[in-house]
Amino acid sequence: MHILLAEPYLGGSHAAWGEGLRRHSRHTVDILSLPGRSWKWRMHGGAITLAERFRALDRRPDRILATDMLDLTTFLALTRDRTADIPAALYFHENQFAYPRSPRDPDRESGRDHHYAFINFASALAADRVLFNSAFNRDSFLEGAREMLGAIRDHGEAEKVNEVAAKSTVLPLGLELRALDRHRPQEPVRSSPPLLLWNHRWEHDKNPEGFFRVLRALAAEGLEFRVAVLGRAPRRPPPAFAEGRKTLGDRIVHFGYAEDAADYARWLWAADILPVTSYHDFFGISVMEAVYCGAFPLLPRRQAYPGLLPRSWHPHCLYGDEEELTGRLRELLRAGRSKTAELAALAASYDWGQMAPEYDRILEEVAAGQ
Repeated sequence: MHILLAEPYLGGSHAAWGEGLRRHSRHTVDILSLPGRSWKWRMHGGAITLAERFRALDRRPDRILATDMLDLTTFLALTRDRTADIPAALYFHENQFAYPRSPRDPDRESGRDHHYAFINFASALAADRVLFNSAFNRDSFLEGAREMLGAIRDHGEAEKVNEVAAKSTVLPLGLELRALDRHRPQEPVRSSPPLLLWNHRWEHDKNPEGFFRVLRALAAEGLEFRVAVLGRAPRRPPPAFAEGRKTLGDRIVHFGYAEDAADYARWLWAADILPVTSYHDFFGISVMEAVYCGAFPLLPRRQAYPGLLPRSWHPHCLYGDEEELTGRLRELLRAGRSKTAELAALAASYDWGQMAPEYDRILEEVAAGQ
């Protein structure tokens, strides 16, 4: 089977996912894409450019797999003479009903945010199958669509949300976890003092203020720990990073993006504890990478995080507020908890070796009218 992946925002996690599917699927996967930048224009105009490029292709696909960054309705309309009988699936990495806006985004005040959410909704209506990377992503999309359309008095079409729900499936991300094994140390890393890890984007929605606030409080108590701060930084990262680096001083043993994959993997294998403070996450790639390498996760009891781990681990790994996180982390630092092989095995279920057959099965099922 020939699958065409239409991705107008091929960057970051979107690119890693698309390339992973192409490498691991038993089917032929070709990627029709644009660079991962200018996300708002990608949602507005990316479909026009990709439709033009699609029409220039020599090969006709058996299935189309688009992502949430594509206006699928426009793409199908502009290619209807060639795509009318090709089943299309839509994969949601995130959804615009629940995506947090930057405080610097002028669209927040002007009320234009709903337009991007409606592109998501109309695209889901046009798709034959709708796939979400987590139950949180699916539920927040359906809830947001019902709320938005229900507020429209004249032909809001809120009942159409049920049509989307009926053809929706949760299909977690496939991750290149086994690739981390080539950088696994010969002997287990014994950190003294324990190494805490931040391996997320340096953005406001990851709540660096809360992360460094908790660490400063524990440092003030005299608890011993080290910190590795990884992750990609924007041009203007939140001030909490510079402030945290200054106040934690030599406790910080790494500060900045790991350009080399091997260097990144070595820090993952060295980490003991992963305290996550994020306000928002649709899946949690960086979390599962660290857990796979043995870091013990402390995760907020919200968003997609409860869905990453079995319920039996929730009392140990999930917390409710910052005070509870501080207490949990204090206990772990005092106990000197070792790496958890059971959690690492659970994380391994997201490796492409496990996930690719599930993607293939679902894409084989996708057919017009289902």
